[in-house]
Amino acid sequence: MGKTQQSHVYLLYGAESFLIQENKQKIVEQALTEEDREFNLSQYDLEETPIEDAVTDAETYPFLGGKKVVIANNPVFLKAKPDKLPFEHDVDMLLNYIEHPADYSILIMIAPYEKLDERKKVFKQFKKHGNVIPCQPVREWEIDKWIQTLAKEFQIVVPENIHELFASEIGTNLMALRKEMEKLALNVGEGGTVTRELAEQLLSHSAETSGLKLVDAVMEKNLSRAIMIYKDLLKLNEEPIALTALLASQFRIISQAKTLKKKGYAQNQMNSYIKAHPYVIKMALKRERFFSFEELNEIMNQLAETDYKLKQGKMEKELAFELLLYNLIHIKQRNREIMH
Repeated sequence: MGKTQQSHVYLLYGAESFLIQENKQKIVEQALTEEDREFNLSQYDLEETPIEDAVTDAETYPFLGGKKVVIANNPVFLKAKPDKLPFEHDVDMLLNYIEHPADYSILIMIAPYEKLDERKKVFKQFKKHGNVIPCQPVREWEIDKWIQTLAKEFQIVVPENIHELFASEIGTNLMALRKEMEKLALNVGEGGTVTRELAEQLLSHSAETSGLKLVDAVMEKNLSRAIMIYKDLLKLNEEPIALTALLASQFRIISQAKTLKKKGYAQNQMNSYIKAHPYVIKMALKRERFFSFEELNEIMNQLAETDYKLKQGKMEKELAFELLLYNLIHIKQRNREIMH
């Protein structure tokens, strides 16, 4: 994390909540003791509160002395197209603060967005005077590295020949990967080695997490099965937004595999084009023949639309996701009917 100790101003941005949480926690833990967090840690939601409130807080001397941490979430003014809010943010006040931060305060701005407008003056100020930490979703080809990192953290051994299980069962969801690794560590104990048998047994409950079983239910036009899988995932505390992203990533790989196959590429040649674990590509090739290009395009559009609705809060989350499953299956049925 580079400049952690010196910096008084941080910008954490990206769509990977696991990395945002990890980085935020490290900064807070370095700055404040557990007792101090009760009085000297404050949070603001910039969709509801003007930035000047957070800046004024950061400028105010801590209640009982020492250091203070101010966390400002959702800085919509950093997006290329900022959301309309019922008030204006005084961005100039923030610009001035980034350049001259209070030495007793740490300001952490958290932008959980895929992209920021890096041309904006405020982003450039963060780069120049603060510490900008990207927290982007893990790419499929980095998953092996993450498995090793987490295995090391839990002090267990995960042989390379079972990495494919993690790739196919969990995908690139780091939160889910960490949870599974913790479960395996409890079973094998410190210094223990995870066997294929144990991994298959314990990872089976998170098999749906990768979205593959939902893809299969869509493929089989089986709405009741899709809803059942979804309800199971809700019990595992899976979020509809995360599930939409997982489905999108599965269908994107299926779509890429279909395109490359049409161009005459063999599976091993696809590895350099599709940034995914070879096992995931193998599974995508099994599924691509069940979908036409038109269906895959329509499916990707539906997923993008649902993602937008969920993030904007335009519809109750669970209902929006059930409607998405219905629409995806309807695309399959409708196209089948047109063909016959």
